Amino acid sequence: MSGRDPDRRRALLDAADRVILSGGPEVSMAAIAAEAGITKPILYRHFGDKSGLYQALADRHVRTVIAQLRPKIAKAGADLRARAREAIGVYLDLVSANLNLYRFLVHRAGAEDARIRSHMTSLVRGLGEELGGVLAAEHAVPDPVRAQVLGHAFVGMVQSTGDWWLDHPEVDRAQVVEGLVDVIAAALSQRDGSGRRAAATS
Repeated sequence: MSGRDPDRRRALLDAADRVILSGGPEVSMAAIAAEAGITKPILYRHFGDKSGLYQALADRHVRTVIAQLRPKIAKAGADLRARAREAIGVYLDLVSANLNLYRFLVHRAGAEDARIRSHMTSLVRGLGEELGGVLAAEHAVPDPVRAQVLGHAFVGMVQSTGDWWLDHPEVDRAQVVEGLVDVIAAALSQRDGSGRRAAATS
């Protein structure tokens, strides 16, 4: 069967998901191959190499997270504070529910492979650009450059804080969400680069 067969690739990624979810982020490639009923070289052959497997898993899961965040961010008619609260809550729920996969992709794969680290960075940067575009289009931040700065800053802040929260499960989720929302609201209430006051959220 061809290594490019989408059904076969999907089955192999399903096997990788199962092993990582049950075994943790340090699971071996041999264990993933065994779960799929093949050898490690054959596993790599389906994805080109180890980096290709990492990238396929990143695309599968990181793109899924972004796809769920995108409509929350772009939700028409809702104020930005409410949208921020909803998007942050969705993000924290997704990463905490898939903790081993998150740590496998963000910590292990990123540390082991420069290509996957660059790929993950580009996915996150794309979300920051989208958020900056929304802030500018809705005149929440009139200056487009400042909108991009804040868009990337907000995405990075949520990702970093979420990473910290995963290591401190004793901290109440609602407290984390509201703390992040407060910072976003405060930034949006400041004057933009042209001296005008950006739109405040309610």
